[in-house]
Amino acid sequence: MQFPLAGAPHLPPTKRVDRVMRQVLYALLPGILAHWLVFGWGIFFQIALAVGFALLFEWLMLRVRQRPVRMFLSDYSVVVTAVLFALCVPPLAPWWIAAVGMLFAVVVAKQLYGGLGFNLFNPTMVGVAAVFIAFPIELSQWLAPRTLSPGLPGFLDTARAVLTGQTGHLDWDGITRATPLDQLRSGAMDRLRIPEIREDAVFSRFGAHGWDWIVLGYLAGGLWLLRQGVIRWQAPTGVILATLVVATLLWLVDPDLHPSPSLQLFAGSLMVAAFFIVTDPVSGSATPRGRLIFGIGVALITLAIRQWGGFPDGVAFAVLLMNMFVPLIDRYTQPRVYGVQR
Repeated sequence: MQFPLAGAPHLPPTKRVDRVMRQVLYALLPGILAHWLVFGWGIFFQIALAVGFALLFEWLMLRVRQRPVRMFLSDYSVVVTAVLFALCVPPLAPWWIAAVGMLFAVVVAKQLYGGLGFNLFNPTMVGVAAVFIAFPIELSQWLAPRTLSPGLPGFLDTARAVLTGQTGHLDWDGITRATPLDQLRSGAMDRLRIPEIREDAVFSRFGAHGWDWIVLGYLAGGLWLLRQGVIRWQAPTGVILATLVVATLLWLVDPDLHPSPSLQLFAGSLMVAAFFIVTDPVSGSATPRGRLIFGIGVALITLAIRQWGGFPDGVAFAVLLMNMFVPLIDRYTQPRVYGVQR
């Protein structure tokens, strides 16, 4: 009888990649549902486009590299990358945003480094950073939340806007609105105090209208992943605690200049990053202390970019910068082997 030959390890993994990726997709469902309720049908178009382009680029690269197509396409990893990317772009972003983002995420950040398990940088964040740099205007055109809009675009109007880049009879200025972080940035440039900026209708008492429900959806999904043992607690704890501590200190020092900690957490993408981005086992740290340091670093860099950088929300750039330091972090946080110097 002939047995198949394969390299080590020969023991089956305790968690299959496809099962883990499906659990991540399940955990994203509450946030996606909240996104749909707040901003309408656009999120489903963005997910469909991103997943379609991601599968296409993955298939092409696997064929070029002569790798088994069925095995790698069925592990759902590229689907998770695409869905996370879709959550980071405006609901009415034109189709080429997803195409360019997935080109950089799948081809450049993942396949050119060797595929799943070999990428140095988080593929989703590479794609997000690429489109933020290449298409800053398109990435700033978010819809107004349902509670602040006279009427969100319907299914057909959304399809027309996404597939053609044109809104037709819809008044673009009437249906779009600055995000809470955009509002904070523009207000700061106009030398307005935080209480004056927060008088805008987009802000709620706790965070921002609509955005806080989306963030709570991601929080619920992230806590479920923790309970299922899919992710470790260190990286999310580092992100959330560092954000709360630093934002609280700055807010107490000068509440007219610095946003409240609740606004920092519930008006941007820090929460989804805490549970679904920095917990990436490939591009993140491999040690418990390292994961905590990695999460803290992402939070601190994000807050610094929000305060002094050129982008309202710097999560993508913060994650990519911390990815560069992962080898150094792992080197100095791995447990010392007895009798061997570090």
